[in-house]
Amino acid sequence: MPEDDEQHLDRAFLALADPVRRAIVARLSRGPATVNELAAPFAITKQAVSKHIAVLESAGLVTRTRDAQRRPVHLDAAALERLTAWIDRHRIATERSYRRLDALLSAMTETDPQPDTPEEPP
Repeated sequence: MPEDDEQHLDRAFLALADPVRRAIVARLSRGPATVNELAAPFAITKQAVSKHIAVLESAGLVTRTRDAQRRPVHLDAAALERLTAWIDRHRIATERSYRRLDALLSAMTETDPQPDTPEEPP
């Protein structure tokens, strides 16, 4: 994987490590919202929410547009899709390894069955 892609992944996962930012992303998955709308459910200042949005924006997960007086924040679905694709690649490889391990353990059990009860020493 190119270093640029790795840095992008690092920034995105680091941004998503914070529960407030994950909640913001979850809210934006339902549609664009303003900072005021995003700040509503949190007991933090709007400035703090703006800083969280800036982190998400620098990670490439959200964008801001201007709509007259409003500056809605939008989720970048393609960025999330890239993260999901990376996770899926690793999940599939791990599942493949577990299937091979299951097959090996199954073959070992079939060729060398263990007694149900331990033998008593004489």
